[in-house]
Amino acid sequence: MNIIVLKIGGSILAKLPESFYKILVEIKESGLCEPIIVHGGGPEINQTLKRLQVESTFIDGLRVTTKEVLDVAEMVMSGSINKKIVTDLQKAGAAAIGISGVDNSLLQTEPIDETGKMGYVGKVINVNTTLVRHLMSHGAIPVISPIGTDATGQHYNINGDIAAAAVASAINGKLVLISDTPGVMENINNESVIHKNLTESQIEALIASGVIHGGMIPKVRSALQGLTEGVEESVIINGLSPTDLKKYIHGEEVGTKVIKEEVHHV
Repeated sequence: MNIIVLKIGGSILAKLPESFYKILVEIKESGLCEPIIVHGGGPEINQTLKRLQVESTFIDGLRVTTKEVLDVAEMVMSGSINKKIVTDLQKAGAAAIGISGVDNSLLQTEPIDETGKMGYVGKVINVNTTLVRHLMSHGAIPVISPIGTDATGQHYNINGDIAAAAVASAINGKLVLISDTPGVMENINNESVIHKNLTESQIEALIASGVIHGGMIPKVRSALQGLTEGVEESVIINGLSPTDLKKYIHGEEVGTKVIKEEVHHV
């Protein structure tokens, strides 16, 4: 089974045209691949936190998550955002089922930072792929909210890119990070051409120079991590140009592909 895990960031969700979901449904119905969606929700979480006057900070693109922030993140992502994506997919003609990483311990989690400075931010240590495969076997597109749980029942906020990479790794699929840019750009003002391929050393150099910054940092690092853990391929493409998704599925070169370092033999 050719599986693609699409991470749809919160910053692009409100901008995605209906045609994006229609193309995704066409791809599924064609038999070319089976899609799984993992989503974020940053902007809507920010708005809700601001309305509730709850402070929120970031470290290297990851949201420091206090108990209050966790409650809001779970409410927004597992509630309104998850169900909006399910609704949009169903309007496009798909069977879609929205679930949280908490459901049936889908995303088994532990703290990403043992010092506690990140709060309730988690990393995925295991994925219940049986649940995901069961949903797909019944014709549904799983839509996953990145809230996980540990062995004690404590919930954690998981960066959507990190969660998507973990799901793609566990299920041996391709990781497609849907962005609101055509890929990783070649300068800090995002006004130049995109990088077609990036290796780990190139990515770290671009982070150090500030070209890759903010939320793009966990995106590219998750893509790299996925490659080391079983992801077949990692690519960042533009969701605002839905035909790019179709082109990618048909093997055309679009967006930025994150690749392993080349090994030079003497």
